[in-house]
Amino acid sequence: MSKSKRDPIPSFKSVDEFQDFFDTHDLTDYEDVLKEVELEFSPKETRHINLFQIEDGLAKQIHGVASRKGVHSETLVNLWLAEKLVLTR
Repeated sequence: MSKSKRDPIPSFKSVDEFQDFFDTHDLTDYEDVLKEVELEFSPKETRHINLFQIEDGLAKQIHGVASRKGVHSETLVNLWLAEKLVLTR
C-alpha cells in the first residue's frame, strides 16, 4: 500500500488498542516508520503470592497468549494487571 493511502498510526493507550488496530491493518505497510525497540519487564521487587486461583481454561488461554508473545505467563499477567490498574486510576 502506498504511504499516502494508509491510515496514520494512532497513539495507543494499551496493548489491546495496538492489537485492535493491527487486526485490521497490515504491519508491513508501516515498516518505513517503525523502529525496533527492546522491551524488558523487570520489576524492582517481586513476591510470590498464592492468593488467586485461576480457572483451568483461563490459565490455558493465558499460557497460549504468552507463548505467542514469547513471554512467560507470569510476565504477561503482571503486565496486564499493571495496565489495568493504570487505566482505572
